[in-house]
Parts: sequence; C-alpha cells; structure tokens
Amino acid sequence: MSLERVNPTELSPPTGFSHAVTATGSRLVFLAGQTALDPDGKVTGESLPEQFETALTNLLTALAAAGGTPQDLARVTVYATDVADYRTHAPELGRIWRRLAGRDYPAMAVIGAVRLWDTQALVELDGVAVLD
Repeated sequence: MSLERVNPTELSPPTGFSHAVTATGSRLVFLAGQTALDPDGKVTGESLPEQFETALTNLLTALAAAGGTPQDLARVTVYATDVADYRTHAPELGRIWRRLAGRDYPAMAVIGAVRLWDTQALVELDGVAVLD
C-alpha cells in the first residue's frame, strides 16, 4: 500500500492536512463517525480538545481493529458544533493529532454541524483508510 500526499505549490500551504492524497492498495476501510464516547457509551470531556482526543483515539482504535495504522488514513472529516471554537483550539488539536497519529496528514475537512447524534458531543471524526 502506498499513500502519496499531494500539496501543489499553486495552493496555500496546508497546515494540519494534505490538499490531496493518492492511494494504491487492495483494501479500503471506511471508518464510522467517532465521538468522545467511553466504553459505556457516555460522552466524556467538557472541552473540545478533550473530546477531540477521545474521538481521535476511538477512530484510531477502530482503524487498528481493521488492521490499519494512522499512516493508512487517506481522508478524515471532522464535524464540529462550533467551528470558531475549533479554530481557536487548532494549535492544541494539531498537537493532539501529531501525538496520536503522527505527521502524515490525510486529506481533511472541518464541517460545522448544528448538533451531533450524541447531544453532548462537540466533535465527531470519520475517515477512509487504504490498506495493503
């Protein structure tokens, strides 16, 4: 499997994402949206960074169970109930991402959502990975 991150110089430099990712592999993994649910199904964390860390951990746990690693992520979508709060915490969220998933960023988007399935959830992440 190989992923190539493509960041054309004609576009603004990406920070915390890649503009495009090409993938060659034999197995796609579609990752369901993950929030900050604990094993008992309760949302944990009061702040966006706390919830982001748990949601990302949950996403990576699902990916690992399917046989993948963070480097296999080709696409991640972040749904945030407060995009302004997300932007405010972006540097901290970036540090959390790098600590848990490394510096090989997938193609990403942050989308504002009025609310998520779990009403206490502030953020949800889903993704697509390409495995050998």
